[in-house]
Formats: sequence, C-alpha cells, structure tokens
Amino acid sequence: MAIDYYKVLGVDKNSSDDEIKKAYRKLAHKFHPDKSGGDAEKFKEINAAYQVLSDKSKRQQYDQFGSNFDQRGGGQGFGG
Repeated sequence: MAIDYYKVLGVDKNSSDDEIKKAYRKLAHKFHPDKSGGDAEKFKEINAAYQVLSDKSKRQQYDQFGSNFDQRGGGQGFGG
C-alpha cells in the first residue's frame, strides 16, 4: 500500500517549504517516542514524509512517480 506523504503531514500538494516544515515540527513534537503518548511508528512515518517533501529533487520525483520512486537514486544493474 502506497503512503501519501502529503496526507501524513496533513499538508496540500501545493504547500510551501515553510508550511511543510511547520507541519513536520508540529507532528514530530506530538508523536516523538520520548514523549508521553508518543508513537515510534508514526514518528518514523512522519520523518520519512519530511525527508522526501523537504528535498526539492526527491519531492519532484515523488510527485511524478509516487511513493514507489527509488530514493537511493541508483539505476538498474545489467543482467550479466
């Protein structure tokens, strides 16, 4: 199942970098595992979303290909 990073952060696809950062900080503070009531899995999901959406090139690839894009940026190897 594909994860919608925009939905994870609660922002719109047209959101600015500042809006994304603000949403990330709010959610990271709320779900941080060291806080009472924190959720480690949700925190990891929020971090993954922010890592993609805060990087212009990753965000562009995500917008084009969805969450299935290769974040490592490597190409296909040859069949040998």
